Amino acid sequence: MIFSPALNQLPSWDQLCSLSTSLGRGRISDLFKTDPDRTARFTFSDVGLTLDLSKQLLDPDILTTLCKLAEQSQLTEGIAQLFSAEQVNFTERRAVLHMASRFGASSAPLEQAQAMTNFSQMEAFANTFHAGMMRGASGHPLKYVVNLGIGGSDLGPRLVVQALTAGGKNPVARVYFVASVDPADLAEVLAELDAAQTLFIVSSKSFTTPETLSNAMAAKEWLVRELGVTPADTMKHFVGVTNDFSAASEFGIPETHIFSLPNSVGGRFSVWSSVGLPALLAIGVDRFREFLDGGREMDTHFSSAPFATNLPVLMALVALWNGQFLNIESLAVLPYSHALRGFPGYLQQLEMESNGKSVMHDGQALAWHTAQIVWGAAGTNGQHAFHQLFYQGTRRCCIDFIVPTNEGKTDAHRALVINARAQAQALMEGQTLEKSADILRKQGLSDKEVARLAPHSVARGNQPSSSLLFSSLTPKTLGALIALYEHKTFVLGWLWGINSFDQFGVELGKTMARSLQGTAHA
Repeated sequence: MIFSPALNQLPSWDQLCSLSTSLGRGRISDLFKTDPDRTARFTFSDVGLTLDLSKQLLDPDILTTLCKLAEQSQLTEGIAQLFSAEQVNFTERRAVLHMASRFGASSAPLEQAQAMTNFSQMEAFANTFHAGMMRGASGHPLKYVVNLGIGGSDLGPRLVVQALTAGGKNPVARVYFVASVDPADLAEVLAELDAAQTLFIVSSKSFTTPETLSNAMAAKEWLVRELGVTPADTMKHFVGVTNDFSAASEFGIPETHIFSLPNSVGGRFSVWSSVGLPALLAIGVDRFREFLDGGREMDTHFSSAPFATNLPVLMALVALWNGQFLNIESLAVLPYSHALRGFPGYLQQLEMESNGKSVMHDGQALAWHTAQIVWGAAGTNGQHAFHQLFYQGTRRCCIDFIVPTNEGKTDAHRALVINARAQAQALMEGQTLEKSADILRKQGLSDKEVARLAPHSVARGNQPSSSLLFSSLTPKTLGALIALYEHKTFVLGWLWGINSFDQFGVELGKTMARSLQGTAHA
């Protein structure tokens, strides 16, 4: 297997350091003044998505040099290894095959065949459920779905359901999500439901996740209490998604209601697999197929497009430039879409769990920082909260604006799009002391008051941002969007020389919790 050479040993590294010293002190707005075609030059489109990088602190030389850095890192070979089912998860000696779940890994025929088998099982289950032919312990048709999972077994399907049933798009089935071990989370959901008509999906790769199993036991007790049936009878209300069939069977779930989750599919990349069952139940089989199509089309683009027009590669290179060379350690993800309000939380796990690492593939300590701090919220809410920090705070931050441009074509949505564009422009331009003073003078203030107040309304600007634009949020667009950030995450991990597909730190926290729990019970 080929690994990326150390970044600071690549020929383009010193050149980028030099460019960052010169251009890094410049202003993005000045780049527009010297290049009237800048927006077109730094805008790239494919798979229904348009990426506008014109408001990043970049010029053509920097972007060209970043692409050379990617070539020198042997990224082409890295992408080939990812798609050819080599063990890119090198610490755990596993291939990374979540793309097979969207039928996009042709070089892994066995895994693709298994993915198709799993999908057929999910499809048959969904058809039976949607037809009202699945009955609970008291003979009533099951109607409501509660997904019990945490991390990747929760965030992905929750995002898809939230995104594709928002705004009055009626779900095929009502799906609820419970992740926290805090009993209030489960109690709040169950208070709305009829036990006789409720199905629980227990989603845990190992079927040992403490939070998920605790909630599953509480759900079982609720069914016994509400329906007056035996614990064994409640199993008509349960489905398992796991890699450990024996553990799910020991819990009591019938084998016909256990869906396979392969070891080669990591939790934060698993929404395309059987972990996506709640999403499939919520939006229907056909729309879930479209979701897979979007992911698969992004796979094709990522594996074939030149780096200079490759959306995931470009996003990763811009993140590398901002983080490594401009020392900007924070990424705010701002979807101007209520349907995508859960996307920043989803990306927090995807990027920070994947790339929050400190050693290279050879076990040596890194000489550079890795993942940025990812956070954010839906616009325009953030404008009335944390955008103040962008404008006048002392920290620089990268920003991803995610904007459906034609959603509904209503006046309210047009206002939303205008807000997004205005924020990107204002954060780039800022407001000078002279401009602040001029505005105050026009308000009729005295020179003394102008001198006192003007410094307080200065905004330095020069905050770099990218804009991801698409016409409307369809299942296909959502699939492409999620796969775009997945591949961006892989590219960054490759460039840094780390493994994006293990999470030993998370396992340390789990082990410590089990240890403390044992002490408390002693």
